[in-house]
Amino acid sequence: MLKILVPTDFSSNSKKGLKFAMQWSAQQNAELIFMYVLYVPRLPQWTDKEYLQYTETEEIYWTKRLQKFVRSVYRYIKSEPKQFQCVVKPGISADLSIMEYCRQRGDINYICIATRGAGKLNKFFGTHTGNLITKSTVPVIAVPQNYRKSAVKTILYATDFAGFEEELQQVSEFAHSLKAKIIVVHVAFPNEAPGEEAIYHAFGKKKAGVELKIVRANIVNSLYKNLEIEINKMKPSLVVMFTHRDRNFLQKIIYPSGAENLSFETNVPLLVFPKKS
Repeated sequence: MLKILVPTDFSSNSKKGLKFAMQWSAQQNAELIFMYVLYVPRLPQWTDKEYLQYTETEEIYWTKRLQKFVRSVYRYIKSEPKQFQCVVKPGISADLSIMEYCRQRGDINYICIATRGAGKLNKFFGTHTGNLITKSTVPVIAVPQNYRKSAVKTILYATDFAGFEEELQQVSEFAHSLKAKIIVVHVAFPNEAPGEEAIYHAFGKKKAGVELKIVRANIVNSLYKNLEIEINKMKPSLVVMFTHRDRNFLQKIIYPSGAENLSFETNVPLLVFPKKS
């Protein structure tokens, strides 16, 4: 069974991630794992035993709060709870704790988390959602703050042609489970090698039910800005991208992740898969 990890901090904004995950599980058979990362400060005079006892007490308290919070969101969207569990994990950094939990379990298929945008400084150093998008080996869905619950009917897959066949297969499997239509979009710049459009169309003709669209880029805008314009025009239910996880810090400053940028700007939920080198 599909397993989706849904982190929350109990904020109103984080409910957007819960609502998307709940809608997703209603469209296909999936188990939702709602997670809260609990920071437990330690007083200097505590022994290890006292700190452990306090932590265990806090975990029990916050687990009950999490269960109540999740059920309140189910009631709000008038949906009957299906298979779900609530997990509270002590930790200092939410993104690191989430990735460590995924590594320990090994059976988490997706992470679904809300994003509220970020200021320039936070974009530079990373946010919890941004860090997950650029570092997690588990695919991440970033849900914008103005998301309204609706069925996933149309998926826009943005491609740069690298690894296209394998990536489209992943997107097709995801879309098939939701019975959603796929629109493949490539933003083409003037300096691209000739013949790529022909290759793209030749492959695409073999894929029934997949709409193909090549967009001539406005060279004044960045790649992700050109893509954002197309997303606003087409209004898909979900955007899918693939991003590299192995860039060093300097590369991230010079060439910021388009997927991370879109997670801060777009009004549409964004699914990001790790891109193979």
